[in-house]
Amino acid sequence: MIEKFLNDQQDPKAIEKVYSRLVDLLTTDEEILYIAVQKKPVVNILPDCIALTNKRILFFTPANLGLSMKFVDFVWKDIIDVQTKEEILGAVFSVKTANGAEMGVDYLPKLQARKLYQYAQERKEAEREARRLRDLEEKRAESGAVQFENPAAHVAYQPVAPVQAVITPEPIVAKPVEAEAKPDELTEKLKKLKTLFDHGLISQEEYNQKKMDLLSDF
Repeated sequence: MIEKFLNDQQDPKAIEKVYSRLVDLLTTDEEILYIAVQKKPVVNILPDCIALTNKRILFFTPANLGLSMKFVDFVWKDIIDVQTKEEILGAVFSVKTANGAEMGVDYLPKLQARKLYQYAQERKEAEREARRLRDLEEKRAESGAVQFENPAAHVAYQPVAPVQAVITPEPIVAKPVEAEAKPDELTEKLKKLKTLFDHGLISQEEYNQKKMDLLSDF
């Protein structure tokens, strides 16, 4: 079953671990499209992995010395940007969501990073088309619900009863109470973590791990 995910020199052991975890997470009609495995220049016993399905993208990180796998997932409709950056020792693949969350994995083989980007762009395009069709159907439903009577279909043969003026008191409209702006705690923490990473105070691996911990808590 995992052979089709080994075409681009992925680590078989890492693929086997991720696949066994991933199949337990799949929902109805969800299919695995691609799995990429991190490959650091040093001994990489516990690599991070990225899995793409037709419904979402999942980032896996080994935990408990490889005995378990932690993951963070994002559905395609929430992803607004996908990027890949090729470097000397591999490539970085990252995504950004509508609520400002970011996630990425470095030291990916360049071929695998390119495949991730290709599949991700195809899924984003499919999601945009599905959203366009949904919007179109909603507009058609709204326009079909509004129907006007044909005035020619009613001939005024019946006597018209006199209309008495009814004085309706003007409704009292309560002034809306402005809700206090409650800051998005998760977004604030993610911004602070990104600042630490941008200033070189934490590594890419520390950044990813801390981000996964934050996203898992909310």
